Amino acid sequence: MASNIRIVAFLLSVFSLGGEGARQNNSTQLISPGSSLSPISTHHPSSWPSPSGNFAFGFYEKGAGFAIGIWLEGTDKQTIVWTANRDDLPVTSNAMLRLTSDGKLVLSDREQQKNLTVSTGTNSPTDSAASSASMLDSGDFVLYNKTRDVIWESFNHPTDTLLGGQILPVGGSLFSSLSENDRSTGRFHLDMQADGNLVLYSANSENSSADSYWSSGTFVQPKLQLYLNATGRLVLINSTSWEESKVLYDDESSKTNYDGTIYRATIDVDGNFRLYSHEYDKSTGKFQPSVTLWQALADPCDVKGFCGLNSYYTLYDYQPNCLCLPGTDYADFDQRTLGCLRNYTKVECNDGKENISSYQMSTMENMVLEDIAYYEAQMPTVKECSRSCLEDCNCGAAEFDSGSNLCAKQNLPLRYVRRDPKESITAVFKIGNITAKI
Repeated sequence: MASNIRIVAFLLSVFSLGGEGARQNNSTQLISPGSSLSPISTHHPSSWPSPSGNFAFGFYEKGAGFAIGIWLEGTDKQTIVWTANRDDLPVTSNAMLRLTSDGKLVLSDREQQKNLTVSTGTNSPTDSAASSASMLDSGDFVLYNKTRDVIWESFNHPTDTLLGGQILPVGGSLFSSLSENDRSTGRFHLDMQADGNLVLYSANSENSSADSYWSSGTFVQPKLQLYLNATGRLVLINSTSWEESKVLYDDESSKTNYDGTIYRATIDVDGNFRLYSHEYDKSTGKFQPSVTLWQALADPCDVKGFCGLNSYYTLYDYQPNCLCLPGTDYADFDQRTLGCLRNYTKVECNDGKENISSYQMSTMENMVLEDIAYYEAQMPTVKECSRSCLEDCNCGAAEFDSGSNLCAKQNLPLRYVRRDPKESITAVFKIGNITAKI
């Protein structure tokens, strides 16, 4: 059984990126050494709130246990904006997090009767030990040294979300969550590349142009970083001069009518990057349901890799759904995004040629195979393209563009397949005649 003790992922560094979030609020509530949190204990709080109460840092429920993170308070649906050690197993209800007198955050579980300690780092100077902490109204959790300099902040280690005042620096990434209820690392990431391009990729890919499904188009402008300000302006700026290069979203009215609305930019579970607003309702003292202000992709079908191998994306009753391609069945019917597996027995080639009597071809219209083809050639008809794939040992599928008469072959498994009624492309899939034995 895996240990229930997990280290909180505080990679404390004195080389902060400047503490943009930490400088926003001068009204702080210091968390002093000796303070502690516990998930359900009546003797210890489960979280440390910000001065306004808008944000909290502490334990939240994860599966049958608990994780440590930061969330927006006063919402009907819990909105997690940061998670520590997001891929660790949950801790139990007996866990405790303490800020010790020697400047360490210690997460322990009494059932295991041992502690795991996170310190300020082996090379940190003595005046950089954490002597206090604060949960700020910006949503940034910070650690201070004895002279009240910020030596670590959660804003410098984002998970899937940027908040107002937060930067995604050059080389930084946001990773989606696995599901709405599991904040573990998911299947998509947003990269602020060194070439200046902000790009969305499918996880477990080579981060090549073939793997990307959205970009800011600023790839010839190095030193750019993504910045979300407190009024919801989402821009790409030069990290040296702070000059704006590209505005992704800007609401002019928010500059003069700021009313305490919280903004967050999140790479969601479905792989889309969206900007949300949470408007504060003074009459109820709560935040209204979030409103989507901007999103990178208008069509969710454009997210590469949302559906797993050998499957394609479609909408069913306005909900995303993944369907298997011909010759395959779901790897897990209850988790259709995991992709599909071949349902026939592969017959080996003879003398470098496919045994065509063991296979047949299945045709689907308006299908796009977006991965890189290993072979392309002009052919007069889709029938010729289909025949070429059938006789080719390496070919698992091919697409034929009736506009250009281009036949493009691909190997199995197929990674990025989508259906688009606007495309005059016919896809052909090789299917075996011998059903696989389970």
